[in-house]
Amino acid sequence: MKRKIIHIDKEKCNGCGICAEACHEGAIGMVNGKAELLRDDYCDGLGDCLPACPTGAITFVEREALPYNEEAVKTNMMKNKVQPETLACGCPGTHSKMLKRTEDKCSSSQANMQAAENITSQPSELQQWPVQIKLVPVNAPYFDNANLLIAADCSAYAYGNFHKEFMKNKITIIGCPKLDEGDYSEKLTEILKNNNIKSVTIVRMEVPCCSGLANAAINALKASEKMIPWQIVTISNDGRILE
Repeated sequence: MKRKIIHIDKEKCNGCGICAEACHEGAIGMVNGKAELLRDDYCDGLGDCLPACPTGAITFVEREALPYNEEAVKTNMMKNKVQPETLACGCPGTHSKMLKRTEDKCSSSQANMQAAENITSQPSELQQWPVQIKLVPVNAPYFDNANLLIAADCSAYAYGNFHKEFMKNKITIIGCPKLDEGDYSEKLTEILKNNNIKSVTIVRMEVPCCSGLANAAINALKASEKMIPWQIVTISNDGRILE
């Protein structure tokens, strides 16, 4: 029968495995580091995997395919419930999730060691994972009502108090326009359009290539057609705030 079913563009797929995790029916799996539709009859054509894909590699097509087999899907889901949890791509670093932050409380032995050595622990302010612009899903729930930080990945290394001054109470996404392929503008536009973003802070390095990150963010703000407060902060190579 001819019906609507997903299509995965292998050229666009970055192998993150987020779509395989989002597909509750088990229709998508990872084969040789790329997402693949394993069984037509497991795909219900509803497209839960589409918004999960960070690269836009998944689309709908209409073609000859086996009809959706709900009973087979239920059997497969029950079978997977009794097995140990496995990650679709074998890499936990790509799986989207919120990070719950609590007060950093050391054990008494750790506290004594720190006191003895006069060490002050600085807790992380990261609120979600992943952080790379190419990997974050555009409709991730943590973007709703978020203060968004778009940062050059070098900036956290250059500026010593980056977590406390920039990342605290923000959703952080990072990138390097010199090393990453393509332009961030389209991805950032989708994030701004599809979510209620409260503010945008762009932190870049003083090096010329970092202008690509700032320009992409500004273009996305314009393309979103939303009035979102925003600012750009430039960090010097030796770790000073220039503007």
